[in-house]
Amino acid sequence: MTNVQTKPDEILNQMEYPIVDLSLYLNDPDKSSKDCQLVADLLHKYGFLCVKDPRVDDGLNDRFIDMLEKYYEQSDELKAKDIRKEVFYQVGLTPGFVEQARDRCDMIAKFNETEKPLTICPPDFDNKSRFFWRIGERPSNSEFPELHADPVIPENFPEWKATMDNWGTLMLATVNTIAEMCARGFHMPYDTFTSLMKYGSNLLAPTGSNLGQFGQKGTILAGFHSDISFLTIHGRARFPGLFVWTREGKRLPVKVPHGCLLLQAGQQFERLTGGQVLAGFHEVVVSEQTVRAIEEASKAGRSLWRVSSTMFTHIATDHILQPLGSFANPETIKKYPPIKAGAQVIAELAAVKMAKTLQVDNELLVNAY
Repeated sequence: MTNVQTKPDEILNQMEYPIVDLSLYLNDPDKSSKDCQLVADLLHKYGFLCVKDPRVDDGLNDRFIDMLEKYYEQSDELKAKDIRKEVFYQVGLTPGFVEQARDRCDMIAKFNETEKPLTICPPDFDNKSRFFWRIGERPSNSEFPELHADPVIPENFPEWKATMDNWGTLMLATVNTIAEMCARGFHMPYDTFTSLMKYGSNLLAPTGSNLGQFGQKGTILAGFHSDISFLTIHGRARFPGLFVWTREGKRLPVKVPHGCLLLQAGQQFERLTGGQVLAGFHEVVVSEQTVRAIEEASKAGRSLWRVSSTMFTHIATDHILQPLGSFANPETIKKYPPIKAGAQVIAELAAVKMAKTLQVDNELLVNAY
């Protein structure tokens, strides 16, 4: 495993991941210019990075996953009470076979054979379930009320709110720190991104995949896609299976070490930087390593639900997404026309079958998709 001094090209060549220790920045941001530059370089070149945040208690991730395993092991009938289809599943449960990744077959066709995802073309509906829980302050008013719906608390889980809030708040703090560091690395004011994130519809979004049912090697748990969000952050899952693609189309398996967090850029980040940072593509599949982990869990009598420790962080819904500062030029403005963040989210939800219609009265949606 590499440390913060490793050059980005060496990381890719070694098939390893950068671990950026946030301690120095948290102690003295003005003495962390090299770390800030590295964060910006890594997000530009690869779209992801791994961080160690001294504020993060890995035990909270374990308690979070323990609770979600118990939740997903419940009957479908009981979990169905938590579905909120009327707000595009943006709180509560999204059951399996609802979400379908965008068709990226033209893009996939350009990959080398060894780098292609396992996702079929066109993609099928994902078998994973997901629970959305909001983290952070909600705005008093918004043009997009569906994206700020009231939370759903499942029955029989008195610890639910505290467990979700504690883990989600820690991860959000890490994202805010990386957003500041990246802004500094791009020679922009430190709050360039975090000021836009205030009141964002951040979603703690643990997915649940039943490996007892869908545990055969080669099974697609989440089809090849990029995230709608600004930055996605992951804690460590108990079953491997996440693969990411670099800017150059290199496919890499993800291994998040204990005590570390993985961050990946989303579509909102791409729009704000005019493509300087690209939304990272990824898929979740049952690999050989996943099968071995299933066998070990079975022998030990542990849960066979794969729970991701994931959170999507967003730009506030009523802010306009467009290339900022030096990233704005005629080419990038044409490629990334202005659109309100809430309209961008709902447009993408429609594209992945989570919303049947856009239901948005917003002039900035015109020509944006």
